[in-house]
Amino acid sequence: MRQRLALIITLVVVIGVLIALNAASYMKVEQTSDSEEFPDRSTFNSGPTGTRALFDFLRESGYQVARWRDSSSSLLSFNGPKPATMVIIGRTTVPFSKTESEEVLRWVENGGRLVIIDRNPDRRLLPRSGEWAVSTQVSSYPWSDPDPANLEQMTSGVKPVAASQPSLMTRGVETILPSRFAGAIEIAATKNTNSDQKESAEHPAAGGNADESAEESEAFANPTPQPGRQSIISTEEPGKLSPAPAIHFTQERGALLIDYPHGKGRIVLLSDPFIVANNGIGRADNLLLAVNIVGAKGGVIAFDEFHQGRAATHNALIQYFEGTPVLAICGQFALIGLAVIWSRGRRFARALQLPHVDRRSSLEFVASMAELQQRAKAHDLALENIYGRVRRVLVRHAGLSNSSPRGEIAARVAARSGLSREELESLMRNCEDTINGAPTNAREALRMARRLREIESSLGLRTRSRDARQMAEKK
Repeated sequence: MRQRLALIITLVVVIGVLIALNAASYMKVEQTSDSEEFPDRSTFNSGPTGTRALFDFLRESGYQVARWRDSSSSLLSFNGPKPATMVIIGRTTVPFSKTESEEVLRWVENGGRLVIIDRNPDRRLLPRSGEWAVSTQVSSYPWSDPDPANLEQMTSGVKPVAASQPSLMTRGVETILPSRFAGAIEIAATKNTNSDQKESAEHPAAGGNADESAEESEAFANPTPQPGRQSIISTEEPGKLSPAPAIHFTQERGALLIDYPHGKGRIVLLSDPFIVANNGIGRADNLLLAVNIVGAKGGVIAFDEFHQGRAATHNALIQYFEGTPVLAICGQFALIGLAVIWSRGRRFARALQLPHVDRRSSLEFVASMAELQQRAKAHDLALENIYGRVRRVLVRHAGLSNSSPRGEIAARVAARSGLSREELESLMRNCEDTINGAPTNAREALRMARRLREIESSLGLRTRSRDARQMAEKK
């Protein structure tokens, strides 16, 4: 009864676990709605804040686009094709570390093109360009959590913006429509900062007291930004690439789109993800501007999905079956296998001793006794065992008793079988003398034992097989 109860409980538990696995595999999880406060700028997201529309449009238009799901270190490796343009959109789910920022900027220095589309991007991805420092400022943050799919809430009070100057990124673009949450790009000049600080430190009383010198040094270290500035005069030598950022679109609060060189590459900064997101890419000429920004250099355009929380699993089999019930089915089979192993290996009754099987052979005893007799040189004892058996069968063959003399036994056996009476009597005499203590050796004892076996075989007595048969009949 206990055995059946355990099996029933095990079966119920297994069925319950399978039901739970199926429920977890097929239960529809409601996705959280997009919001501007917590947007999802991934190219996999088809919601208002996603960028799947831009990705699909570029792919169907013939551009080489890819979702970059590896770490930033792979940009510097020599294996596989490298993207010509890397696009980072919005506030990423996985923030950039210091090492990753350095790797991305090193890739830009080697000729890459980095496109950052964010209202408040990571400052470590915006290095200085010569004497110019780039930063952003957000004046209107979506605290009220507007509906990103509602155009009126996203663009309330915003006017279309025209291009500030003709360029490859403004080609064919008449006006764009940003959101009211767009950031303002600020550009500040910091050319004479180090020399002025050194001069103030050497002559603290030249411009006033020490406190005033400290205030002046702080002002030089943190210069006042110049929002909305459209023309920046370069003091570089003729023929040398100017490090000054180029402004392509600007608003009253500041610039919307700039780009500037960094090493052999360039960094492009757009301060409003609404322009490339699904909810804003179809407004005005936003789509054309987005295509100009990401496709200006050509080559492979990679959208960063690693820092959007969608890193590659590097397992082709698991990635192929991801999102299907195949993985859950494999888990169920594994659970059933473990249950079977547990039920088979678990004892359900009292312990029983294993049956004892005597694996020893009768020949082992014979071999052991023969070895002992051989080592002890007990030839008479070995001959006694053989002669005693042969003499008994000879007596039965002759029809005499065990007390009959050997001469009479030899004569009667010779008369019935045709053997030599003298030879048989002599063999019996020698065997009896050896048994009674007459000196002998191994060769002589072996010769007499062999002759006894020959006589037994010629008479057809076969005492060993008959004895074995009689022992079996007694059992």
